[in-house]
Amino acid sequence: MTFIATPTTAALDEKEITSHEFWPAISLADFRDVMRLDGTVTSERLEHAVVSSVVSVNKELKAWRLTQTANGYSILESVPAEQINDKSELLHLYKRAVYCFAKANLLERYNDFDSTAKGTKDSEELNDTTDAFRRDGRLAIRDILGQNHVTVELI
Repeated sequence: MTFIATPTTAALDEKEITSHEFWPAISLADFRDVMRLDGTVTSERLEHAVVSSVVSVNKELKAWRLTQTANGYSILESVPAEQINDKSELLHLYKRAVYCFAKANLLERYNDFDSTAKGTKDSEELNDTTDAFRRDGRLAIRDILGQNHVTVELI
């Protein structure tokens, strides 16, 4: 058996990802801590996944953001919402959406390490986890938009 040391993450990700001034900056260190990522995920790959996720979430919320700014709210935290731990629930939901989509992106990229039967089984489990992260991100966006989680249409 071989031991492979995983790089420490202490000072790997001091960077923040910024986008439109309405949205909060996303701390890579916080993302790494919250989503339990070790040093196996390089800082470059982490940044790429988070940037991609921010682009995607911001696009989906663009019309909502424009409505909020038209109503006089220049940043997300100023939009009226419940407070949780002294922060807007909208802030928590935005970060959840970004974090979940970024983690799903990373999981998809890391399932190609092992092509054995065990690797194939693990890959199927990762696909379930990836789907769960994408679902959680989608639900966070729907919560921000004030939409229901389920859409049912009778045929």
